[in-house]
Amino acid sequence: MMQNFEIFTKNEIIQARRQLKNWFISNQRPLPWRNSPHPYSTWLCEIIMQQTRIDQGTRYWHSFLDQWPDFKSLAAAESEEIMKAWQGLGYYSRARNLHKAAKIVANDWGNELPKTAQEWQQLPGVGPYTAAAIASICYGDPVAAVDGNALRVISRWGGIQEPIDKPAGRKPIEQLAQDFLEPADSGMHNQAIMELGALVCTPKAPDCENCPLEGNCKSRVAASGQTPLVPIKAGKTKVLKVAVTFHVIVHRNQVLMTERPSPGIWGGLWEFPSRWIETKSEDSPKNQTPPLTCQTDLRDMGQVGEAFSHILSHRKLEVRFHLWQSKNKFTEENHNWFSWEECENLPIPRAIDKKWGELENSITLLRFS
Repeated sequence: MMQNFEIFTKNEIIQARRQLKNWFISNQRPLPWRNSPHPYSTWLCEIIMQQTRIDQGTRYWHSFLDQWPDFKSLAAAESEEIMKAWQGLGYYSRARNLHKAAKIVANDWGNELPKTAQEWQQLPGVGPYTAAAIASICYGDPVAAVDGNALRVISRWGGIQEPIDKPAGRKPIEQLAQDFLEPADSGMHNQAIMELGALVCTPKAPDCENCPLEGNCKSRVAASGQTPLVPIKAGKTKVLKVAVTFHVIVHRNQVLMTERPSPGIWGGLWEFPSRWIETKSEDSPKNQTPPLTCQTDLRDMGQVGEAFSHILSHRKLEVRFHLWQSKNKFTEENHNWFSWEECENLPIPRAIDKKWGELENSITLLRFS
């Protein structure tokens, strides 16, 4: 196995561990999950914080702990309750896997929790990084937790210029991260690396002057405001432009909704019948009709408000809402009629929630017109 002592000597690594630890003790943020870390709250934190800002994620973390303080209570919750509580965080497969994992721990494992990162990866939604974070922080398992922050810190520190999104770059970074790990206090070390990436070794204009690793960092910039070339990525995923029209179909005091299939975008959430059309220009398809299989008498009430943009991971949505009045309460496969009050208790995508108040006003006016 390649040894990263080709990059740093053993003494340099030992000294860097000490400098990192001292920096972390003095500079770490007072995040609530760092106080007496417990496997359940740490696992919950790691799942929620994926692709999520700290301030936003902290609110959700507290909310989940208040409603479901342990694996058993979370496992007993209804799926729709969890999806509703997750609403606004995005990447909804995380919420579905959260529920599945809680059921495995509570029902299959009898709340007997694993102690190693390898064992934690048996749970849905727990990959190598999440497993290493939980096992190192809660049980001292000496495994490096390599998230986006760690990739950036380690690749810059070692001057590894192979693309981090390819095995040729990822493997030496993971090897150096493991060699750098402080085996006697792996949990603190992993948190220190992540904190360094969040506060100092930032994606743009890192604060090299105040970095505990600046003495032998291979990517240190000479002047404030500069950004190192490392880390390097081979290429970015193309962002697709998609025109989305939600068709809000109202019959008296009820509206038609459908649940999106579990795999895919917004899986398990409820929406109005919609059409998704990939576009190659700024002009979106107009005069769309609702995607219904049955023939029904609908009155076109026009578009609700202005179109707006909504960004997903690899899609830029141009979102519109179109209002329709139905004379009949017709039957459509995989669709249900709900009162507006019932709809408010359903888990819905953020793109719909943005327009909820305006839609409510439009439907109220329609009802009394």
